[in-house]
Amino acid sequence: MAADEIAALIRSGIPDAEVEITDLAGDGDHYAARVVAESFRGVSRVRQHQTVYAALGGRMGGVLHALQLTTAVPLTITE
Repeated sequence: MAADEIAALIRSGIPDAEVEITDLAGDGDHYAARVVAESFRGVSRVRQHQTVYAALGGRMGGVLHALQLTTAVPLTITE
């Protein structure tokens, strides 16, 4: 599965997401994803990860073998 396809699936399922995908081993099988979304604010880390996995539509463990996942909310700048 290509990195751009993973990013597109995540953005499709989480429209406000900023997604960064890194191929960890250069083999197209082991990726890291950093997903930042305002919609994650106030949501537990477990639920954030579940949301990303849902956006991937059951591909985890199938065509997508390994995904190191980091989720976050955007930083808020205060004056």
